[in-house]
Amino acid sequence: MSARIYSPSKTATQSGASKSKRWLLEYEAASPRTADPLMGWTSSSDMLSQVKLWFETKDEAVAYARAKGLAFRVEEPKQPVRKGMSYTDNFRHNRIGTWTH
Repeated sequence: MSARIYSPSKTATQSGASKSKRWLLEYEAASPRTADPLMGWTSSSDMLSQVKLWFETKDEAVAYARAKGLAFRVEEPKQPVRKGMSYTDNFRHNRIGTWTH
């Protein structure tokens, strides 16, 4: 049984960073998901795939996994790279993109 520890990124509708500072421990799937032939729903016999444990810090999640004897991997969060632009950059003479209007 192995687990994945990561900090989920914020959703597209989330403007602040309130829930993006917590860490999540999820168990890896032990058995593949199967499709129901009648309805097409997917199901699994693995009950641990439904368990999600939230922690305030990465160290707490790692300590929990070690205490329970779980094999785990930690995925560090990727920070977005923001390109600094100003409004006047839209009107430069050496602009890369073409005008659309």
